[in-house]
Amino acid sequence: MIPISEFRKGLHIKVEGEVYTIIEMQHHKPGKGGAMMRTKLKSVMTGRVFEKTFHGGDKVEEAELENRKSQYVYRNGAEYCFMDMETYEQVSFSAEDIGEGAGFLKENTEVTFLLYEGKVIGIEIPRTVELKVTYTEPGRRGDTVTNVLKPAIVETGREIQVPLFINTGDTIIVDTQTGKYVERK
Repeated sequence: MIPISEFRKGLHIKVEGEVYTIIEMQHHKPGKGGAMMRTKLKSVMTGRVFEKTFHGGDKVEEAELENRKSQYVYRNGAEYCFMDMETYEQVSFSAEDIGEGAGFLKENTEVTFLLYEGKVIGIEIPRTVELKVTYTEPGRRGDTVTNVLKPAIVETGREIQVPLFINTGDTIIVDTQTGKYVERK
């Protein structure tokens, strides 16, 4: 059991028998009474998000999740197929299960499976990925104003905004959590 003072973003906890991830939290101390922790929790199983307030003396059970290295192998229609690097077992997830990160997966990308009681309940993709730009309009000479962006299609088919100096064929690094350009490789 852990007290609310040890809460942090990304912590996996059990509430009413279900596993949740803390995605937001705010400490609140009203004028009277004890401190509270307002949290936004996301269900690991269903993806449902809700808010819950914990009070000063509350303690919750930390969910024991196991991380296991895996690799994205291929896409079969709407399903993304992954291989567990230890057991070589293949597991498929839909784009909804993966979330926004599905648009950044290319073959052989290493990911981490989240296992709860021996069952795969989710995946974590790398924070940044290298992707090749397959199409973007060429930048025009003289377009050197800072922070001007243009659309570019990367090898996974996803469109992102890039600076004007990026050309078709360039390799760029993209932040998978925000979907934004980081740097040119």
